[in-house]
Amino acid sequence: MSKPVTIRVPEELHAQLQERAEAEGTTVTSLITEAARNAVRDPRLEGAAEIFRAFLADNAAAFDAAFPDDAPARLDASRRAA
Repeated sequence: MSKPVTIRVPEELHAQLQERAEAEGTTVTSLITEAARNAVRDPRLEGAAEIFRAFLADNAAAFDAAFPDDAPARLDASRRAA
């Protein structure tokens, strides 16, 4: 279920939103909805993806050694063989 919200934006901003929505194949409503989601996102999650990627990069060899059947190279090969 969704709830309508009315906001007022300057004409120039509205034009920019329309241009971006068209370029991305979406709607102004979708862009604003995503911006609202970002506004309420837990700040503790900021940068979490980058931290996780760095952790994986730093520990990939240890993970592969501990879980050889789940190593990315092995999974890639089994997917190609399937």
